[in-house]
Amino acid sequence: MCMPIATTNPATGELIRVFDPNSSAEVDAKIQQSYDAFRAHRRTPFADRAAKMLRAAEILEKEKDRWARLMTLEMGKTLKSAGDEALKCAWACRYYAENAERFLADEAVATNAGKSFVAYQPLGVVLAVMPWNFPFWQVFRFAAPALMAGNGGLLKHASNVPQCALAIEEILCRAGFSEGEFLTLLIESSQVARVIDDPRVAAATLTGSEPAGRQVASQCGKQIKRTVLELGGSDPFIVMPSANLEEAAQTAVKARCINNGQSCIAAKRFIVHDSIYAEFERRFVEGMQALKVGDPMAAGTDVGPLATAQIVGELDDQVKRAVAGGARLLTGGKRVSGPGNFYEPTALGEVPESCPVYYEEIFGPVAMLFRVSGIEEAIKVANDSDFGLASSVWTNDSAEIERFTAEIEAGAVFVNGMVASDPRLPFGGIKNSGYGRELSSFGIREFVNIKTVWIK
Repeated sequence: MCMPIATTNPATGELIRVFDPNSSAEVDAKIQQSYDAFRAHRRTPFADRAAKMLRAAEILEKEKDRWARLMTLEMGKTLKSAGDEALKCAWACRYYAENAERFLADEAVATNAGKSFVAYQPLGVVLAVMPWNFPFWQVFRFAAPALMAGNGGLLKHASNVPQCALAIEEILCRAGFSEGEFLTLLIESSQVARVIDDPRVAAATLTGSEPAGRQVASQCGKQIKRTVLELGGSDPFIVMPSANLEEAAQTAVKARCINNGQSCIAAKRFIVHDSIYAEFERRFVEGMQALKVGDPMAAGTDVGPLATAQIVGELDDQVKRAVAGGARLLTGGKRVSGPGNFYEPTALGEVPESCPVYYEEIFGPVAMLFRVSGIEEAIKVANDSDFGLASSVWTNDSAEIERFTAEIEAGAVFVNGMVASDPRLPFGGIKNSGYGRELSSFGIREFVNIKTVWIK
């Protein structure tokens, strides 16, 4: 069953606005418009692209409150975190405006030719299939490098954030990017395959669920088109005896409940050394219980609603199955009564391996705590997952740091800090968390033709 393209306030359940999907003719016209715009855009100087991208950053910054309220209205993140998201998007725009030309400069190579070099040239129109949880950031971290590289962008955003999708198109248009260089497709998921099949579309990137990633990768594989996939994670958060326990516990609560717990890089599995487990559990549970759940528009709210009623139902089912399978319910464990998609911040102790939830991604303010005897078991439990997006390790032992950074199977290891995306650092995972990288110089080179030039 397709999800309607509509704005529904997750804090109240109120249906705000419904959008008609683009017709087949409208989709074809937008693809052609995007393709025509790309052919002109690819020839523009980096300085022109950078000036437009800097204007986009200014619009994001100056109108931060407007964009923040829209994000909060559509998906329920707290107003403060939504404002921070708008500013982070501006940071990405500025980063690529200032660095894209350097990242894509020709690289001379010494050969027997009179001249030889590697050129980085735009690939074409790239389809971005994006999720609702960071409705601006997920898009801008694709759009900024893609447009600065000279590519065109087509956005298929999640069906519950259509106004955010249209707002991003508006921002880039107001910044000076010509009509067509970045366009939003208001289409259902079932229409993605036909867009990928279109020869005017060169590649696709997706951030979302594992099943959605498999579908897009399969479709692109049939058409021999490049893909980048970021498919979520079940990130470990490891705490060893030498760690600053107070800081680790406080950060753990934040790391689990960031974005109402709906983040691919939120810490989800807390793996704690036996000698400090009891104290960590006490501090962590107290921290979860102290969080204020409520209206995401209100100041002081720590955790807002989940994005949809379906997500609440799935989360509640996971918690019930975990408890039935032998996990200890430490706090929370049920929906918040009243309107809206609210769920209590929840902690589960020592979920057994025999319980399917042990291996699932939990997308909401629910944490799983595990007790381990030492570093060998900590690494084993951390890697005992089909996902491999990121990880956080808390220790002041240099030998442990060396082992964790070398042996944890993930796209990132953060030591004594919370995992976060940063335009300067590559972002992406391994295993079922996907492949390819976003951000940094690696991200902008994902959708370019790496061309060898040899001149006698």
